Amino acid sequence: MGHLDYGDLPEYLKQHVTLQHYDLYTAIDHAAWRYIMRISRDFFSQHAHPIYVDGLKATGISINSIPRIEEMDEKLQQFGWRAVPITGFIPPAEFLEFLSLSILPIACDMRQLENLDYTPTPDIVHEAAGHAPIIADPTYASYLHKFGEIARNAIFAKEDLEVYEAVRNLSEVKESPKAKEEDIVAAQNQLDQALDRVTYVSEASQLSRLGWWSTEYGLLKQQNEFFIYGAGLLSSVGESYNCLSESVPKIPLTLDCIGQDFDITKPQPQLFYSESFQELENVIDELADSMAFRKGGLYGLSVAKKAQTVTTCELDSGLQISGVLSAFHHKDDQPYYLQFTGPTQLSREHKQIPSQGPSYHIHGYGTPLGPIEQLQVKPQDLTPIQLHDQLGFRPGQKGTLRFSSGVEVRGELIGTMQEGEKMLVLTFKDCTVQRGDQVFFQPEWGLFDMGCGTDVVSVFGGAADRSAYFKETTPYLRKPTPHRSNAVAQDSLLVELYQSLRDLREAPQASKDWATRVIELAHSLQTKFPADWLLRLEVIDLLKNQKALPELEQSLLNELLEIGRGSKKIQTLIERGLKIL
Repeated sequence: MGHLDYGDLPEYLKQHVTLQHYDLYTAIDHAAWRYIMRISRDFFSQHAHPIYVDGLKATGISINSIPRIEEMDEKLQQFGWRAVPITGFIPPAEFLEFLSLSILPIACDMRQLENLDYTPTPDIVHEAAGHAPIIADPTYASYLHKFGEIARNAIFAKEDLEVYEAVRNLSEVKESPKAKEEDIVAAQNQLDQALDRVTYVSEASQLSRLGWWSTEYGLLKQQNEFFIYGAGLLSSVGESYNCLSESVPKIPLTLDCIGQDFDITKPQPQLFYSESFQELENVIDELADSMAFRKGGLYGLSVAKKAQTVTTCELDSGLQISGVLSAFHHKDDQPYYLQFTGPTQLSREHKQIPSQGPSYHIHGYGTPLGPIEQLQVKPQDLTPIQLHDQLGFRPGQKGTLRFSSGVEVRGELIGTMQEGEKMLVLTFKDCTVQRGDQVFFQPEWGLFDMGCGTDVVSVFGGAADRSAYFKETTPYLRKPTPHRSNAVAQDSLLVELYQSLRDLREAPQASKDWATRVIELAHSLQTKFPADWLLRLEVIDLLKNQKALPELEQSLLNELLEIGRGSKKIQTLIERGLKIL
């Protein structure tokens, strides 16, 4: 893919990158893409952001065939972005990290014909034709990048991850050609139960809502007219057509939008609009100012403790402690002891400190904070001389650190970790850490690695060095796999007929057997596939363009209209298809 070296991606992102096997797309898939894009180009040329039509071409998206992501990657580079092929859902935190790197993950899967107007599962229509064209606008591209940067710091609640798994499962079940009704009911019940367990709106949920009402379902208002730019609408030929009606309320996008939840399986009951993409940046900056990664302190610690997920506490020394924060003790609004449960990592500048990773601190980690009372200095400012001469930490001898909070660390100092002149970690053996009768650490627990710092300046989601953390805690079992092929659910003869139509569209009408081939195709369609509407529409389009076989065209049109009478959904799709002919 261009010059994108997958070796530059961290492993936990690379594991989601797949290969786009272009030959897995069938002629039916390409016909479905062509229908969606022709409808989209016709409608969105008037009702989408002005950059949309030019953005399609600029980002390597054609009308007649599913795009090649490799070519899209080359086109997106002119806007400072890249593209990588993925398959299906990926964890939201990792999707956002792709965006923070100005990389657009594009799902390779193509929606089934039955879900032509909308699919809840990520697919190439949504990612390519929805997100990519608007990236051609530099202000929007800047917002999308900033959204990813800020969102990758958001703290996910344990409840969020349970909902994500349930949503992913339900979406994939609904899109699976092998799914039975009872499978869908079971998946929906799993989601309902996960939603019932949600007790608060986490930072990640707030970002998710802002993203939904902007990048997915956002409108731009200019001169009292609304224009679509959200990818969810740009990839839905059903909802986009109806969303601009007066029956759907339009609300100015402010930070208040994070109070509005959404349901991905239903049309949105209201939409939010901005008058410029710069307004989007203002809103996300306002949200970022309220988040733990910018506020830190007791507020940040309380958010992390409530989440019950891996977060990072960054100290004023630069030391970063990543793990599940289970407790923090404080006095006069000053935290004086942090306690983490499970695998914990110590880092600086997002690089794990040697021998201080989660496989070493596998059972948890704790450390005191605050100034050293004996010397009235911050622990990170301690010097080797002070430790040796004034505090009594000599080889083979025990010394004591007494913090202003009353916490005492008593043990034999056997190692120090410094960054420049700053102390980061002091390692003790035969160590006791306590405050009065409250014991935080005992000698039989092993070595005590004390993190040096006074204040918690930032608290953010995930590990500081995510590659190292995941490498030591999560085995990489996933391997890049090809995207799902719809061929298993498609009649092979019908696929051949769709391919014949594509061949006929490219063949010269003057060839002596052209008309015969069209008639044979139509006959097979009429006798063997009486319910297929899209191929009939394609044949009618071909005959109109070639001004040929008018009687056959009328016969197919009559059949098409009859098919539409059996389903309101299909009737609407047929009517919109006929309109652009």
